[in-house]
Amino acid sequence: MQKPNIIFIVADDLGYADLGCYGGRDAAFGPVSPVLDGLAARGIKFTQGYANSPVCSPTRFAMITARYQYRLRGAAEEPINSKSRGSTSLGLPPEHPILPSLLRGAGYRTALVGKWHLGYPPAFGPLRSGYEEFFGPMSGGVDYFTHCDSSGRHDLWLGEEDCQQEGYLTDLLSRRAVDYVERMAQQDAPFFLSLHYTAPHWPWETREDEAKAPAVKNNLFDLAGGNIHTYRRMIHHMDEGIGWIMAALEKHGMADNTLVVFTSDNGGERFSDNWPLVGGKMDLTEGGIRVPWIAHWPKVIGAGGESTQHCMTMDWSATMLEAAGVAADPQYPLDGVSLLPVLRDASQTFARPLHWRMNHRGQRAMRDGDWKYLQVDGNEYLFNIPADERERANQAHKEPERLAAMRDAWLAWNTTMPPIPEDATVSLGYSVKDMPQR
Repeated sequence: MQKPNIIFIVADDLGYADLGCYGGRDAAFGPVSPVLDGLAARGIKFTQGYANSPVCSPTRFAMITARYQYRLRGAAEEPINSKSRGSTSLGLPPEHPILPSLLRGAGYRTALVGKWHLGYPPAFGPLRSGYEEFFGPMSGGVDYFTHCDSSGRHDLWLGEEDCQQEGYLTDLLSRRAVDYVERMAQQDAPFFLSLHYTAPHWPWETREDEAKAPAVKNNLFDLAGGNIHTYRRMIHHMDEGIGWIMAALEKHGMADNTLVVFTSDNGGERFSDNWPLVGGKMDLTEGGIRVPWIAHWPKVIGAGGESTQHCMTMDWSATMLEAAGVAADPQYPLDGVSLLPVLRDASQTFARPLHWRMNHRGQRAMRDGDWKYLQVDGNEYLFNIPADERERANQAHKEPERLAAMRDAWLAWNTTMPPIPEDATVSLGYSVKDMPQR
């Protein structure tokens, strides 16, 4: 079969039920995500898909390497922020074989449009890690109009050069992605496009909020900013841009053999709808790590599929490599597992234990079958997820043997990973104590 084009779309801080196809309600202006809902209806939707981490950079390390992020120093939590500019230790080592470099070595054209967040030049950057093209911000969060990061510095790049371009960032990324598809339609080689939106990550701004941008630029972490209406409009702007990209694929007859994947880097934050899950970003509860997973590939995926397969972000990367017929580097074996059999038949499932850890609140978690082991602040929990998705009925005292077995399994897995550095701490720019209690 002809190698597929691949578009890997990643939202930022999107909640599990923010999309209509995951139970999200319409906004005052109508459906929030009609394009993504349509992709799910014509493709496959996963209901048990997880992010590799409840915070940003760690998931992106796993996503690009198809390996547990803990294998890389500096990825255990999220120390990569705007203060890390110039660091030679906090970032993705250019010598590490990753999804774009492996695909590029097999004849794919490669581009990243959107958020990088895996280290700054000159030591790190997309062009040093397999991407031929890059347009977007290097840091975690930027203002949507001034394109400045939390330090106030301009952070929109074309390659490794500062790029001064006016416009609402979500639209700039969408249009750049459309331009890439248009250009690749004139090429013979397959392409891999990473489209990593910053939406709906703070600061909460819509296309209509440009007048507010100067004030927002100086306080990206303003907890008084934003509201649910702004947040949902931001998702709609992103959804609309994805529609532009799908239209370009259709225009050039490429939609049938293009694998389009959509997910989020972690669970939702302030204004997200995570129902029926609890918790959110920074938590290893379900609301912090279970996220939307959608795949559309008409040549392979039948319409209307829904899968209960347990999976996490790095599995998407392993799936893309197998779909492209590309092997992993034997020196860097994958932790991700290909989901290609599930894409071909949504009824297929296989055992897939999943593991997480982070220094923040001493959290650890494991999902194995119906059961989830969780430790937070030294307290242990055991939940039957299908029966208790809200993680309210702790079964630890009723199932001591199961608790011990899952604890031992987590500990055994943890011995296969490097230890978490003591200085690995989450940096969000504001204190958790300032947030309303869940």
